[in-house]
Amino acid sequence: MTSTTPDLGGAPAGTVHAPRDGLVDLGPIAQLRAGRLARRLPQLYVGLFLYGVSLAMMVRGALGLAPWDVLHSGFVRHVPMTLGQAVVLFSFVVLVLWVPLREMPGLGTISNAIVVGLSADATLAVLERPDGLVARIALMVGGVVLCGLASALYIGAQLGRGPRDGLMTGLSRRTGLSLRLVRTGLEVTVVVIGLLLGGVLGLGTVAYALAIGPLTQLMLPWFTVALPGGPVGRDTTR
Repeated sequence: MTSTTPDLGGAPAGTVHAPRDGLVDLGPIAQLRAGRLARRLPQLYVGLFLYGVSLAMMVRGALGLAPWDVLHSGFVRHVPMTLGQAVVLFSFVVLVLWVPLREMPGLGTISNAIVVGLSADATLAVLERPDGLVARIALMVGGVVLCGLASALYIGAQLGRGPRDGLMTGLSRRTGLSLRLVRTGLEVTVVVIGLLLGGVLGLGTVAYALAIGPLTQLMLPWFTVALPGGPVGRDTTR
């Protein structure tokens, strides 16, 4: 979803290094060959499901959405689709932008594009908007914290960047600009477009922007799955 993935560097395909944060940079085949799938796959899908739940919590809190979701919420005002369907649609639009950047999607990338939107719609179907302001603030805060946890889970599974994360890292690599600058530029752009379309901007947007990075960085070491060191087989798809 949003750009929370740390800079994964540029390790040679087929080789697992062990940077300080425990994350490695592998192509899609090497991600699967690296092992520990009995833990990594469930963790990936739990993280993506919870990401969708966190999105729905912020929607029902009605105090502002994450930057990309400002765009999604504005878009659905003009087309006959749900918010979750818009999340899926824009995920695949972003994946098209990966092509000139020569980014390679992994299992986690495609799963991210589908599962988050489905989970958001499922949660919205059963979660009502509360009337009281305190309850709405609690939903907003809980949504931001849960999003940090969900991000740490799916990133820590090491099965591929999300579509928007890959766009950020790809643009950074191609332009030579810092990840921070590219992320800021992308999020300002999508917020402006979302606002022009009638999207929801508010306190939750600011809270998300300030908290999601530190929260994810705090929780990521708890859930990063250590992969075996050394060669895992040459990945010719990267």
